[in-house]
Amino acid sequence: MAKGLVISGEFGNILVREKSGNKIELGELLIAETSEGKILMQVFDLVYGSQLSQQNLELVSGLRLEEDSEIELIDPKLRTYILSKLKNVLTIKNEKATAPKTLPNFFSEVRDVTKKDFSFMSEKIKNALYLGDLRSGSKKLEVPVYLDGEKVFSHHILICGTTGRGKSVLMSNLLWGVIDKEYCGMLVLDPHDEYYGRNKLGMKDHAKAKEKVDYYTPRNPPPGCKHLKFNIKQLMPHHFNGVVDWSDPQTQALHAYYKAYKKEWISSILLEKEIENIKFFEGTIAVIKRRLMQLLKLELHEETISCKGIFDMNLGEGTIKDIVKSLENAKTVILDTSEFSENVEILIGSLIASEVLDRYKNYNFEELKKKPVISVVIEEAPRVLGKEVLEKGHNIFSTIAREGRKFKVGLTAITQLPSLIPRTILANMNTKIILGIEMKPERQALIESASQDLSTDDRNIASLDKGEAIVSSNFANFAMPIKIPFFDLLVKNGKQEYIQNFNGIKP
Repeated sequence: MAKGLVISGEFGNILVREKSGNKIELGELLIAETSEGKILMQVFDLVYGSQLSQQNLELVSGLRLEEDSEIELIDPKLRTYILSKLKNVLTIKNEKATAPKTLPNFFSEVRDVTKKDFSFMSEKIKNALYLGDLRSGSKKLEVPVYLDGEKVFSHHILICGTTGRGKSVLMSNLLWGVIDKEYCGMLVLDPHDEYYGRNKLGMKDHAKAKEKVDYYTPRNPPPGCKHLKFNIKQLMPHHFNGVVDWSDPQTQALHAYYKAYKKEWISSILLEKEIENIKFFEGTIAVIKRRLMQLLKLELHEETISCKGIFDMNLGEGTIKDIVKSLENAKTVILDTSEFSENVEILIGSLIASEVLDRYKNYNFEELKKKPVISVVIEEAPRVLGKEVLEKGHNIFSTIAREGRKFKVGLTAITQLPSLIPRTILANMNTKIILGIEMKPERQALIESASQDLSTDDRNIASLDKGEAIVSSNFANFAMPIKIPFFDLLVKNGKQEYIQNFNGIKP
C-alpha cells in the first residue's frame, strides 16, 4: 500500500506527500520502485503542506479559535497534508545493494519496507556479531543486524548516548554475544560492577561462563572467581600517563628512579634513596612520594612499607600474566573497579592494556594472524581520550586508538560526551553506535566523524527513544537504524542460539 507520492526535491532531499491516514515517522525507511531497481530511502524531516495561503489558514484558525466556529475546509484531505523529506540510502537490485546514484520518478509511490526488501543482508559473514534488529521509525522489523565482529572490535567501537538510553544494555548484549566465540577476547573495566551480574542476570549466566568468563573483584570473590591484586613491582612510569598529571621535573625523577632501581623504583622513592650523581629538589621527591602513597594506598612506618589497597609489595605477581593469557584465549575478563577512584581504575587499565599491546607487537605476522582480537572496554572514555587529557601527553588508550588495529588490539569506548574526544580519535572509531542524544554539540561531533553521511540526521538522533540506535560503520553499506533487545529477554530467549545463523551485512 502506498504511503505517499514523490512530488519534488533533489538528490538527498526528496519531497514526498503523505497519504492521508498513513502516518510517516521520522527515521522511517521507505521503498520507491523504479525500472533500475528499488530505492531505499529514509525520512529525515516532516513539514506541513497546504493548498491554502498562509492568510487563509490564519483566517480559518482564527474563526475556530475566536468564534468557536465549526468551519471545515473544502476537501480537507486534499487541501492540507504532511510532506516528508527523504534521503537516498541504497539502490537494491537482484538482492545486491549499492550506493544510490539516481532519483525515483515523479509521482513514484513510496511504501513500507518489508523483510523481503532486505534479502541482501542474508549473506553469511565470518565472525558474526549481533547488534539488534533493523528498525523503521519506531517499528521493529524481523531483520537481525550483524557485522563482522573481528573487524568491528579491532577497528574500535564508540557507544554514545545520554544516560538512560541503553548504553549498558547494549554493552551487555555485545559481551554476551562474544563469550562463546573464538575471534575476540574482551577486557572490561567495570566501574559499576554490572556486567558479571552478582545479584542479577549477567555474564555469569552464560552457558560458557565457566570456561570463557573470568571475574576479578577486590571484595569477596564469588566461587570460581578471583581476588583482584597487583604487584607494585610491575608498575612502570609510563603506566601513570593519563593517571597523574606530573610536572616535567617529577617525570624526570620517575624515569631516573626507574632506570636506577628497576622494579624497586617505587619503594626507593618512598624510602627516599639517593641516585648516584643525580640530585633532585626535595620538594619534587616529596610530592611524588605523597601522590604515590595516596594513589596506591601505601603507608610508611619507619623503613617498612605497608599496603592497604589492591597494590601489594609481595602478592599479585601473576595477575597481569593470568589476565593477558585469558584474553589471548579469547576469554572475557571483567574487572570490578566499583570500589576504586577514577585514577586507580585508569591505572589498572593502563597496566593491563600496555602489557597486551606490547605482547601483540612482539608477535610476527604469522603468529598474530592466529591470535584473537583483544578489545578494551572503557566507560566515560573522555577520562583517557579527552582533548584536555591528551594535551598533557599520550597514554596507552590513545595509542591503541591510533595504532592498535595493526596489532589486533581495539577499544570499545562508551561516553555521553563525544565532543570532548579529539576528531582524530573519533575518526579512528570506525564503528559508532549512536543512541539518543539531546545536546546538539554531541550530535554534531558524531555526524562529522561518522562512516556514512549523517548530515541530515540531526533531528533523527535527537528523537531516538530508549533502546533505539543508529549504527554507522565502515563495515556496513548504510547507517542502520536498529532496535536493541532488552538484555534479560536476550538471555531468556536463548538468543545465543539465534546468533549462530551468522547472517549479516557484507560491505
